[in-house]
Amino acid sequence: MSDPRRADRLDALRGAAIVWMVAYHFAFDLNHLRWLAPPQDFYRDPFWTWQRTAIVSLFLLCAGMGQALAAAGGQGWPRFWRRWAQVAGCALAVSAGSALMFPRSWISFGVLHGMALMLLLVRCAGALAPGRTAWLWPAGALALLLPHGLGFAALDNRLGNWLGLVTRKPITEDWVPVLPWLGVMLWGLAAGHWLRARRPPWLLGAAPGWSRPLRWLGQRPLTVYMLHQPLLLGALMLAGMARR
Repeated sequence: MSDPRRADRLDALRGAAIVWMVAYHFAFDLNHLRWLAPPQDFYRDPFWTWQRTAIVSLFLLCAGMGQALAAAGGQGWPRFWRRWAQVAGCALAVSAGSALMFPRSWISFGVLHGMALMLLLVRCAGALAPGRTAWLWPAGALALLLPHGLGFAALDNRLGNWLGLVTRKPITEDWVPVLPWLGVMLWGLAAGHWLRARRPPWLLGAAPGWSRPLRWLGQRPLTVYMLHQPLLLGALMLAGMARR
């Protein structure tokens, strides 16, 4: 039985993003352990960089649509803060873990850090203008375009690059700054409100039976995100020891 408080189709879409993310990170780990031939450049090769962009975009779109449904369902601030604290706490754990594994390129503002701040901004924006959603589309476009026209050398450091208005990308394993990514979440929020009002079956209709595994994953995104890399790396290292 599906949870009546959830949108099965949104869970399935989020689950698809999770599968893609795990596959991407599996390839990344193989390359990190020098098991891929020829070696891949995950930082500059468009084949990999565009995949990363698409995966992050899909997660943020789902997060925006989830916020639209939460607002429509009357989600209170206490429940929001509980979930937000989980995301923020996991972001700190990612920073600590990455500092141990990648001391020169540790993650100071990755996808969870960005999502924590953007969820707060989106929630506040919805509270300031309840029921008004048309402005979300141009606001999202502006957020997407701003980093292409503005950049400040003073922000080219870990204290300032979270905003996204930099002149060069930081050396880090993951970087999801507020700009331009807030624009994607705002578009997800706008799309969620539009679908709920104009095409409710597209978002709230029953999901096909074959999507059940995706829905299961989509209901546990934070757990899967935190566990998949340690499990993947651990399994690959054990495989490497067995080979030797």
